[in-house]
Amino acid sequence: MHQALWLLLETLGSLLATACLLRAYMNRVGLGARNPVGQFVVAITDWLVRPLRRVVPSGRTTDWASIVGGFLVSLVLALVFVAIFGGGRFPAPGAVLLLALFWLVKWSLWLLTALVLLQAVLSWVNPYAPIAPTIAALTQPFLAPIRRIVPLVGGVDLSPLVLILLVQVLLTLLQSLLPGMMAFAR
Repeated sequence: MHQALWLLLETLGSLLATACLLRAYMNRVGLGARNPVGQFVVAITDWLVRPLRRVVPSGRTTDWASIVGGFLVSLVLALVFVAIFGGGRFPAPGAVLLLALFWLVKWSLWLLTALVLLQAVLSWVNPYAPIAPTIAALTQPFLAPIRRIVPLVGGVDLSPLVLILLVQVLLTLLQSLLPGMMAFAR
């Protein structure tokens, strides 16, 4: 029963936190809510980000309220995780903060992977889809440096594949660091 409850909570929490991070990133690259992706992201995060804007000042290029919103969701999720699986004892606050930060970074990397996969599929299936320019604008800053290094092979752009492999390596390294981080935070 606990596993099913955790699966539901983690799925909903990670999607909300990732949407907050996507909102911050879209603001960073200059994509507002005038596109289908932006409208969706604002619609599902506005209830959390709008009140935070009164407390958390935004920078010129950084939407701190959205980032703090994503972190708060991951922090609440880490507290719920400890409550469900902690065995009645509460770990050091540093461990909970590190777990929340770890999840936020992990979800950010998975978001990047999903965006790159979506952009690659759209480029082959329907390059004129209404969301294609938005997805291309979101992935361009990550793919452009790789495109300068990796040439086209038979007219096929392999930069999405290279980026996904790099992100998977980062995820693997991050996952291997978690036990050491948690032991350090105790």
